[in-house]
Amino acid sequence: MTLDLLSRRGILGVFAATTVTAAPVMANAFGFLRGAGDMRRIRMYSGRTGESLDTVYWVDGKYVREALNEINIFMRDWRTGEVIGIDPRTVDVAAASHRLLQTNEPYMMLSGYRSPRTNAMLRRSSSGVARNSLHMVGKAADLRLKSRSVGQMYNAAMSCRAGGVGKYSRSNFVHMDCGPVRTWGG
Repeated sequence: MTLDLLSRRGILGVFAATTVTAAPVMANAFGFLRGAGDMRRIRMYSGRTGESLDTVYWVDGKYVREALNEINIFMRDWRTGEVIGIDPRTVDVAAASHRLLQTNEPYMMLSGYRSPRTNAMLRRSSSGVARNSLHMVGKAADLRLKSRSVGQMYNAAMSCRAGGVGKYSRSNFVHMDCGPVRTWGG
């Protein structure tokens, strides 16, 4: 995203900020992040496509449409190329969890949006893929960090109490979504 997409105030905030803050928009948003800043940022890369994303997607109480469009394309079904709108609350959960982990390392995104065809294919080869996965409606992401354990990521996402969190220790990733608050995995 280019800086000309932000307001003058937003640009000044980018340069003046000592930390970039991410917080979810859900009613039960984490109290410890409220009022902590006026920007939200997400950093990810995809080992599947070789692409990376580093964008401020929320400034001064508003989502940045161009940044959300970038996120939609980045989180597309890499197998089919299909793009849908990713629910910004999913990005909020991931960004807030990332902030809690206090790392500058970008997430490795293993899976964002999954088309129904891709989800069905994955279900045939793995018992861990839900029939009605929130991935199919742009409300989930499977993420990994080299510098943090699955347990650390799981605990950070779980402490947000803003959606579903799944721990996949054997596969070394954490599922985060903006659905009902629930946890699973081992």
